[in-house]
This record gives sequence, C-alpha cells and structure tokens, in this order.
Amino acid sequence: MKLDLTEMDRYKLRALQLDQFNIKGDIARLDEVPARQRNSIFGRIVTSVKNRGRVPQLVEKSAQFDPAILRTSGPAHLSGYWQTEKYFADYADIIREDFSLKQPFSVERQRTLTMIEEAQSPISVHVRRGDYVTNPTANSIHGTCEPEWYAKAMQNMASTIKDATFFVFSDDPQWARENLTTIGAMIFVEPQSDGRDGEDMHLMAACHSHIIANSTFSWWGAWLNSNADKRVIAPAMWFRSEAHSNPDLVPAGWERLTT
Repeated sequence: MKLDLTEMDRYKLRALQLDQFNIKGDIARLDEVPARQRNSIFGRIVTSVKNRGRVPQLVEKSAQFDPAILRTSGPAHLSGYWQTEKYFADYADIIREDFSLKQPFSVERQRTLTMIEEAQSPISVHVRRGDYVTNPTANSIHGTCEPEWYAKAMQNMASTIKDATFFVFSDDPQWARENLTTIGAMIFVEPQSDGRDGEDMHLMAACHSHIIANSTFSWWGAWLNSNADKRVIAPAMWFRSEAHSNPDLVPAGWERLTT
C-alpha cells in the first residue's frame, strides 16, 4: 500500500495527521501518481502521455458502494472518498490495528481516559461545527446537528443505558456548553492544540456507545470501538445537499435519528 499525499499540498484547512497511527504504507513518489486530468483536448493528450506506465487510476463513480471495486486485481490508484465500511468490513481487525496509536496518550487525555474507564456507562457525544458553520459552501453541503437533535439522541440513549455519563467532544466546546440540554452526568472534553487529534478519536472509541455528528471524525471514533454491544446513534440527514447523499455511509447496525 502507498499513500498519495499530493492533494495535501493544496489542502490548507488541516495538516496531515496519519503519522499518529500505525498505518503500514509508504508515501507514493510523484512519478508513481497518475497526473491530474485536464479538460482541454490538448490537456487530455498530455495527461495520457504522462500516465503511460503508471498505475491505472480507479475513480469513484458515485458515493454509493461499488462492489466491482472489490473485484479489482493488480495494482490500482484509488481516487475517491470511499465512505462506507462495505469496502473494508471483512478486514476490520486489520484496519483497527492500522489506526492504533503510535504513542501513549498525552497527560491531559490520559486523565480523560481514566474518567471514561471509571464511568459506569460512558457515552461519547460529538458536536461538529468549525467550517460546517463558518464556510458557506461547507454549510450548504453538510449542515449541522441542532441542539434539539442532541437532546433527543441523549434522551434515547439514557432510556436504554443505565447510569449513562455523556462525554462531549467538540471543536466548539463553548457552543456545546451553552446549547446542549443537561441530561444526566455530562463531562465536556476540552480540545487540545497539540495536533494529536487522533487521540481524541481513540477517547471516543474507548466509550461504551456513541452519539455522532455528521462527521467522519466521530464516525471513526465509533467504528474503532470493537464492542459488539455498542449503540451508535447517527443523524438521519448526513448531508444537507441531496446531491451528496450516500445510503451506504452509515453501517447497517447503527441507528439513524431524525429531529
């Protein structure tokens, strides 16, 4: 496996953080990566010449699961989001090992982990805001989960899980404190500025069950939890934009909740 990181040269919102995990993969050289397709006739010809001898590129056709991808043989350059566990559910143990942390938790996160481990029934709650709120384009595509949705999800969880303690993770903790309804015991986990966000994902995974936002960050936090009896509540509307709808994004065993 090789990782194509060429897009990270253009992506400015966040830094690459895969190096926090035990992912076994080399970084692809520039001459191994298919050249970006150009729109003009001359550009397509140039691209075709550049790509001779390079690994063939498989571009995701739609957001939905494509079983034909699993029948691919030989080297391939996969380009897309691939946002469904149907591509890798058969290899869950390997994927979870790949996403194990290289180093111990920071001191502050270790304190949080201890609280999670000592709680009777720890439930992670993820509130995703950031560019979903401040960026008009991101907001039009994703939207956000509102306080009423979180209240309903937490009440639902508390009705079936005795002595639930809600651990709230958010990139906007002040908003979460001001807008989430107090239901049972709640602990707000302060985000750190050390760039070790993968540890927060693992703190979520250490909880018994999960209330996730329409965010792949909390999706992975819930998925990395291998407990067979976990409950995961996800928003029924993952994308505000119908054009981005993906019925395969949320695993079949998770619950979809409307407001």
